[in-house]
Amino acid sequence: MIINKLKNLNFLLIFLLILLSFIGSAGLYSAADGSYDPWAFKHIVRFYIFLILAILISIIDLKLIYKYSYYIFILSLLLLFSVEIIGVFGKGATRWIKILGFSIQPSELVKITIILALAKFYHDIKYINVHKISYLFFPFLILFVPFIFVIIQPDLGTALSIIILGIFILFLAGIKLWKFLLGFIISIISIPVVFEFIKPYQKSRIISFLNPESDPLGQGYQLIQSKIALGSGGITGKGFLKGTQSYLEFLPEKQTDFIFTLIGEEFGFLGSIFIILLFVMLISVCYFISIKCFHVYGRLIALGVASNLFIYVFMNIAMVSGLMPVVGIPLPLISYGGSVMLSVMISIGLILNVELNYNYKKLEYA
Repeated sequence: MIINKLKNLNFLLIFLLILLSFIGSAGLYSAADGSYDPWAFKHIVRFYIFLILAILISIIDLKLIYKYSYYIFILSLLLLFSVEIIGVFGKGATRWIKILGFSIQPSELVKITIILALAKFYHDIKYINVHKISYLFFPFLILFVPFIFVIIQPDLGTALSIIILGIFILFLAGIKLWKFLLGFIISIISIPVVFEFIKPYQKSRIISFLNPESDPLGQGYQLIQSKIALGSGGITGKGFLKGTQSYLEFLPEKQTDFIFTLIGEEFGFLGSIFIILLFVMLISVCYFISIKCFHVYGRLIALGVASNLFIYVFMNIAMVSGLMPVVGIPLPLISYGGSVMLSVMISIGLILNVELNYNYKKLEYA
């Protein structure tokens, strides 16, 4: 049984993961001035460990995951809450906890459990009830609680991505468009109020996004240097290990949030487009898996994972290109960081599982 499942895994999906992680390793090797330490080697090891984890998740009985979806979500909330008690401070915020010597960012994991919880909720209710206002309370709670925990840390980028992910899933579940328009209008009206409550450095980031030259040596520095690096890459780039902005240390956080800029400088417009196309293919595979799925639970998991990947990629590239404020969103499978890779690979394991069990007519145990 297990052997048959392994034979039927989506190897195109796995190939795309391996290729993207290889590009990430090459970028991290370059970021360290041509050395596997301290980032590239760890990145490779993490990827293959998490790939094994994804394959193990893919062979778990989907009915079991469905049954315990809410419990998994609650567990992730407890981990998120524990940040306030035993969290580790770093980079201006308290977002990580230590488990068995490893640093984990629960806010990244909670995105996946939100997908599971919402998928189970909309699988369990009748489609005729999806449009009723009363049936929006529970999904709102699933999104609002982790949003509050994350915004307190503070982590504006992740909090924003949680809300966007939730909107995507609710829309894909069948919520009427006018409700989103109403929510959008309320959000626009509430911006001045929200702006008063965010941290001073977050206000500075937003202001510097609108006019980075107003603070070229402060909050605007990252964005200005990122634009220079991307532009200097031209069509074909300066060549591997030849990115001057990176090697002369003008580009901050080149191994994490700004890894796309480093690759864009070295491989140019064509290299950047190639990476974007790989992500488009990866997201498209997830989307096509959702199309052939017979049950709402699996369909929404696949669409949720596809949406989450899109949010990561779009926000990161928009951020380093100056199309949105710098909010600390990494590029999955390419940026250095264990929590994001763990979260992404768990979601890939769920996608593989859904495809293996796409034809379930009933998820409830008899």
